[in-house]
Amino acid sequence: MQSQFHQTITTPVRCCRQTSRGYGGGGGELLSCRTPSLERPLYNDNSPPATRMRRPSSFPSAFSSPISVPIHAQRSRSSSSPCLQHRIRVHFGICNAEMEQIAGLCQVVHAVKPVGADSAIKGIGDRNVAEAVKNILEMARRASTRREVLHTDFLTPPVLKESLLALEKLADIKAVAQGGYPEAERSRLSVGHPDVMTSDPDVVAALSITGNFAFDGCSHGDFLGSILGTGIVREKVGDILLQGEKGAQVLVVPELTDFLTSALDKVGNVPVTCKPIPLLALEYEPPRTKTLRTVEASVRVDALASAGFKISRSKLVDLISNGDVRVNWSTVMKNGTILKTGDVVSVSGKGRLKIGEITPTRKGKYAVELILYL
Repeated sequence: MQSQFHQTITTPVRCCRQTSRGYGGGGGELLSCRTPSLERPLYNDNSPPATRMRRPSSFPSAFSSPISVPIHAQRSRSSSSPCLQHRIRVHFGICNAEMEQIAGLCQVVHAVKPVGADSAIKGIGDRNVAEAVKNILEMARRASTRREVLHTDFLTPPVLKESLLALEKLADIKAVAQGGYPEAERSRLSVGHPDVMTSDPDVVAALSITGNFAFDGCSHGDFLGSILGTGIVREKVGDILLQGEKGAQVLVVPELTDFLTSALDKVGNVPVTCKPIPLLALEYEPPRTKTLRTVEASVRVDALASAGFKISRSKLVDLISNGDVRVNWSTVMKNGTILKTGDVVSVSGKGRLKIGEITPTRKGKYAVELILYL
C-alpha cells in the first residue's frame, strides 16, 4: 500500500543565496515554504531504494508551532550544514535525533517567493499611483512585522482603491479606510496586524469654518487655498463640505486642529472663525447629479467630455493640452484616452462627471450614460 508523509511550514524564512561571503554574508531574499505535498511526497514506498527517505516516527516538538529558520532553496545549503544545525539546536533546544529529522525535511522544502510590491502593483497604469501604492505596501509590511498600526495621509480615490486591492493579497494585514463621513472622496488608510488593530483608529478630525459669506461667496478652491496658505500640504487635508452663506466644514489630520484654529482667520476677503467639531456634527448631503445620454462614435475622453460639459471638441483638446483635464484624479495629456464605466472626468472650471453605462449600438457607435455633478 502506498503511503505518504506530508509536513507544512507556512512561516516565511530567509534564504541566504550562496555568495563569496558564505552563509553569514547577509542579504538574502524573503521566501515562503510551500507545502511539499503540493509538489511531491516526502516519502513514497514506490520510490527507488536509492532515493527513498527514511520516514520519521514523529516530528520534533519544535514544529508544533511555526518557526523561522534560514534555509537555502538548494540541497547544498540545507539544514545539513553544521553551522545551521548548531543554530537551530541552540535556539529551539533540539536533540541530535530530532536534528536528523529536520535535516531530512529541509532538503526537500520548496521555497517560493511571496507576493512582492512590484507584482502587486502590476496593471496600475498611472505611474504616480503605482509608486504611492508601492510605498503603502511597504508601510503595511512594516506595521505587521512590528505589531503596530500606521496611518497614511489623505489619499485620492484611485490610490485608495488600488491600495485596498493590493493589500488584499497580503497575509496578516488589516486595512481600514476613513474619510470622516460616508462616501468621502479623500480618505486615510490605517494598516496593521489584525491582532493589534482591533478597532478603527481615530485618524480624522473635523473643523467648522464660519463667516459672513452672504455677499461674498467663496468656492471650494477659496477655502482650500486659504488652508494651504497657512503652510499645510494638501495631503493633510481631506474633503471640504461647503455650507453656502455659513462657510464650510473641513476634514483634516487631528494633529493640525490646534494650528488651524489659531492660524486660519480669513477666507478670501471674509474674516472667519475656525473651531473643532465632532464628526457626527458634519452636515453632509449626497451630491446632486443630472443624468444625460449621448451617442458617440468613440469613448475617448475628448468625445465624452465635450458632450457632457457642452463644449466644443477643439476647446476640450486645448484644455487637455494645458493639463486642465483629469481622469480619476490623474491628469491626462492625450485626447485619445479611452474611458470606461465608473471613470470620473474632471475639467478645471467646468466641474466633473462620471461615466455610466456604455452600450454599443447596431451602427457601431456607443450609447453612453453621463452623470454630471451639479
